[in-house]
Amino acid sequence: MRILAIDPGFERVGMAIIEKTSLRKDVLVYSSCFKTSAKIPFPERLKNIGLEVEKIIKKYKPDALAIEKLYFTTNQKTAMGVSEARGTIIYVASKNNLAIYEYTPPQIKVAVTGYGKASKEMIMSMVRKLIDIDESINSDDELDAIAIGLTCLACEKVIHSSNLLQRK
Repeated sequence: MRILAIDPGFERVGMAIIEKTSLRKDVLVYSSCFKTSAKIPFPERLKNIGLEVEKIIKKYKPDALAIEKLYFTTNQKTAMGVSEARGTIIYVASKNNLAIYEYTPPQIKVAVTGYGKASKEMIMSMVRKLIDIDESINSDDELDAIAIGLTCLACEKVIHSSNLLQRK
């Protein structure tokens, strides 16, 4: 099974492609932090995010999208923007027939560290232990996307272990 994992945002979008095969442990196929400029109109930023997600889907042919659920913060303006970016990402994934899995921050923390109140440092440390990652990858958004992908592969184990999909 191949997962497109996304840490949503409208300024920075963490993206990762993680694959589980029957022969080896989880493999990081691709990761990046896609950035949009605050100098362009917000609708254009959403369009650029959608186009980038579409490009990644076409290139890597994932089976599913794993995306973080939004936890509303005290900054409602930011929360609304992230919510709109999530909608764009989910629309593109749905349009491309990907299964969609959503996880809350506590679910991700439990899946990656075993502790629902884990610190950011604990998560990043465990991510590097669970999957081989190039040492140059230091973007929080990119590492968060990898953690979301690992969460999906752990939580949806029943689905992919009983029905590993052939790569397209």
